[in-house]
Amino acid sequence: MKRRTLLTGLSAAIAAPRIGRAQGSRVLRFIPQTDLTVLDPIWTTVYATREHANMVFDTLYGTDSQYRASPQMVDGHVVENDGKLWKLTLREGLKWHDGERVLARDCVASIQRWAKRDPFGQALLDATDELSAPDDRTIQFRLKRPFPMLPAALGKLPSLIPAMMPERLAKTDAFTQVTEMVGSGPFRFLPDERISGARVAYGRFADYVPRPSGTSDWTAGPKVVHVDRVEWTVINDPATAAAALQSGEQDWWNYAVSDLIPLLKRAPNLKVEVLDPSGLFCLMRLNHLQPPFNNPAIRRALFGAINQTDFMTAVATDDPSMYQVPTGFFPHGTPLASDAGMGAISASPDYDKVKRDLKAAGYKGEKVVFLAATDPSFVKSLADVGADMLQRAGMNVDYQVSDFGTMITRRTTRAPVEQGGWSAFMTALAGIDMLNPAVQAQLRGNGANSWIGWPDSPRIEQLRGEWFQAPTLEAQQEAARQIQLQAFQDVPYLPVGQFSQLTAYSRKLSDVPRGYALFWNVRKNA
Repeated sequence: MKRRTLLTGLSAAIAAPRIGRAQGSRVLRFIPQTDLTVLDPIWTTVYATREHANMVFDTLYGTDSQYRASPQMVDGHVVENDGKLWKLTLREGLKWHDGERVLARDCVASIQRWAKRDPFGQALLDATDELSAPDDRTIQFRLKRPFPMLPAALGKLPSLIPAMMPERLAKTDAFTQVTEMVGSGPFRFLPDERISGARVAYGRFADYVPRPSGTSDWTAGPKVVHVDRVEWTVINDPATAAAALQSGEQDWWNYAVSDLIPLLKRAPNLKVEVLDPSGLFCLMRLNHLQPPFNNPAIRRALFGAINQTDFMTAVATDDPSMYQVPTGFFPHGTPLASDAGMGAISASPDYDKVKRDLKAAGYKGEKVVFLAATDPSFVKSLADVGADMLQRAGMNVDYQVSDFGTMITRRTTRAPVEQGGWSAFMTALAGIDMLNPAVQAQLRGNGANSWIGWPDSPRIEQLRGEWFQAPTLEAQQEAARQIQLQAFQDVPYLPVGQFSQLTAYSRKLSDVPRGYALFWNVRKNA
């Protein structure tokens, strides 16, 4: 199909009937990283779901670009009893999208549901004796021990965000998806306009009341909406996405692919820049429940096969300023990054040695079902390099490529590969998702309750607990060094590098927020 024909079809899809759209209304058209396949904000770490959640739902606290938490839905809080009693007071005038008042009991139920899935939330509730709503505006934590990071937990930037929702929805079991999208955020989800694989739409919530003061920075401060609608158009083909952006049919391409950056930079109507300074942290996740990667010696042997530069040049071109190697288990340039154990990663793999090490570790040619998705394109590029790496190491690789929605559904199964299971996949997570043991779900070692892959490492869990109790940054850094050393032994995943992601948007847009894709405060000019 010619690109002109494809764009004509795209234009027809964009021009399809819309509910409640006024002539001449201000519409921001956005190309997301992937289709929005999961609506529930605590169900998946997929970024399309996180960005959707930040539009529809609000959080009790926000977080700025310096990773400082500040009140968002709450007016503030008081702390008593030597740090073991917290009383949070909701702002007045907060409403759900169905017109009902936001009440403290809604938030209590939301926190409880979120904490069943989120590592930071689990740590918070582990330190909590009682979470209650003494009245309609007060959320009260009675703690077993001080937990000074409480605001940081309730305002965390990474997936899974602690989204507040009405009690009737928050009472849904944490392992059952909520599909009715009623939040109190600045945008309303428009379910009747959702077309799977093609479009998602949001309307400005007229009753949203932004914070009256403060500086807007990431999810902190006032969230002021200057557009009437935001429409996500799913375009999986990068060339088509670039053409739609250049022609003005689309306003913002969230994850512009590296191969097309020179073309986009030459377009006079476009701006190309890095919005999220934390970058993308890339890894190969291994299934710890099934052979061959249930064997830690086999997992460790693969460190000798990793050439992080190969992975990074596949997603960030050969410009070394756009990526960081070597990368350990915490993002480069962040407070907990260290060189502990980094000698395990070789810049020049010796595949003959890796084959010998795998054989000595007990690898007997078991099939490795390696999952990959066609979108987003950089994850497919990582997967191509990863599958090739395992094949060169002598592993029996069954490389299975599907659309992203199919892949993220399949990776949740714990069945053997003969029954539809899997062995490994690649993913890339924002650096903010990997900053520390509180937010990095991928570094948990709590077995069946761990993130997909289900590593079991009592020692990592013990060290994580010590990190939470560390009284100073220096003590936290030492605990993180020990965690990294243990991770090189237990191998919850294989780190393969960190790169900067460029985004591209129309020069008609101004005040585009820093960080990941956020839609308040953006202005679309004529």
